[in-house]
Amino acid sequence: MAKVVHLVVAGKRRKSIARAGITNGTGKVRINKIAVANFGSRMENLKIQEAILLAGDKMAKYDIDVMVHGGGPVSQADAVRLAIARAVVQFSKDRKLEKAYLDYDRAMLVADVRHREARKPNRHGNARGKVQKSYR
Repeated sequence: MAKVVHLVVAGKRRKSIARAGITNGTGKVRINKIAVANFGSRMENLKIQEAILLAGDKMAKYDIDVMVHGGGPVSQADAVRLAIARAVVQFSKDRKLEKAYLDYDRAMLVADVRHREARKPNRHGNARGKVQKSYR
């Protein structure tokens, strides 16, 4: 019986967390059980497609299932893109592909760790907002 190889890789952006499972297959990519072409708006879809197109014909050998939750649509797209790129690089162990991703956009393999600043008490709606002071 053939050994089934499966790898799970995570990608995070702001409040969004994407987990990508990659196996040997026929090139199917699904996000939340939906085909990648039907996920999100056109801009978000193109952002996700970058990771797939840069991998080229290597993607035809793998099936990727991504589950993403939390955050907004743009941060979800960034998290999915990060998870897919990391999964393909780790599964294929291809240094040329890793360099291609890094040369194109470093954010495809390295997470952006910036988060929204937490709001403080008595600060009127946001982290640094103050009540306007009047001198007269």
